[in-house]
Amino acid sequence: MALGRRRLLIGFGGAGGLALAGCGLREPAPPKPAMIRFDPPPGTRDVDARSPGTVTVDDGTLRSVEWIDETGRPLPGAPAPDQRTWTSSEPLGYGHTYTAKVVAHGETGDVTTTATCTTVQPQQLIDVSLRSANLVELAENDTYGVGFVIVAYFDQPVDRAAAERHLKVTTQPAVTGAWYWLDDQNAHWRPEHYYAPGTRITIAAELFGRALGEGRYGLRDQRVSVIIGPAHVAIADDNTKQIDVFDNGNLVRTMPTSMGKGGTAAVGGRYLSFWTRPGIYTVLDRNDPVIMDSASYGLPTNAGGYRTSINHAVRISHDGIFVHELAATMWAQGNTNVSHGCLNISPDDAAWFYDFVIPGDVVEVRNTGGEPLDFWQNGDWSISWSDWLLGGAYT
Repeated sequence: MALGRRRLLIGFGGAGGLALAGCGLREPAPPKPAMIRFDPPPGTRDVDARSPGTVTVDDGTLRSVEWIDETGRPLPGAPAPDQRTWTSSEPLGYGHTYTAKVVAHGETGDVTTTATCTTVQPQQLIDVSLRSANLVELAENDTYGVGFVIVAYFDQPVDRAAAERHLKVTTQPAVTGAWYWLDDQNAHWRPEHYYAPGTRITIAAELFGRALGEGRYGLRDQRVSVIIGPAHVAIADDNTKQIDVFDNGNLVRTMPTSMGKGGTAAVGGRYLSFWTRPGIYTVLDRNDPVIMDSASYGLPTNAGGYRTSINHAVRISHDGIFVHELAATMWAQGNTNVSHGCLNISPDDAAWFYDFVIPGDVVEVRNTGGEPLDFWQNGDWSISWSDWLLGGAYT
């Protein structure tokens, strides 16, 4: 009995050993072919024009990539160092039909795959001009006054929210600002308070490839930075008929002035005001000399108007209000308002002020009669901050 039991145990052990030996055997894994993936995927239509073209290989490496548009032009690009991805060096752009042919090498050898895609075709391309309040294009590192206002002018109407989403303003030091839309082509940006001297402002219009409404798309991206100069603020007070000029908070000059004589007139069916409207203006530009012609705003010379050459003229409104020299009214400067709306000052004061100011400097007019300065006249800063915020695309 003992011998039989021992043989039985040996038999089980032998069988178990054979079974374990059998479990240790592995069939070799079949070779894997290279797998090629495209982005955008094959057959995609209306692809975002900002997108790059990319190729990715799983279980292999790239041999070659040809990404060709409808004209036969190859899309430039380069593979990554590991030869597993390829990315175009420029976006796919508008209105293209691309055919991509890729060869990749895997364990089964070379694999060739082709794919096509088409990019969005705009009905119209829209450009934007980035300007200051004087409607002059911004240039890199230009210097402006503390009342600087950004103007984004679109050459066609746009969806305001879509456009504003891609108009980005950053400042150093940081300030809170907002866009205010005059209409579907004009948006202005300013902070709640005047900038600090030395602030750098960067405006980026990232519009290329962006839908702007009704089949319209942005033509290009733009980026420009400007700098804020010293804090020049002039305060013209009709109670004193003086203009106090401050440089970084310090009073540096007081200039007697004669402002608008007041009243209104109807000339040729047009309503004219002779007030210097109260509000916060900014310097738009300077001319020496400038031809002033009252007929330009509806007052001909035969109805009490004028056409004359004026030296050292600083324009502060879009409808022709200047701070300028006028020796003929020096008798009135400091005591009587006799102008049609401009701020008359002496030749010496005008020459000094002309050299002192730059575009964006502030001219505050206080205690005069007439209607407040309007937005279209250069009255961005005359709008309260709460009302300014209501002019944004998202309100």
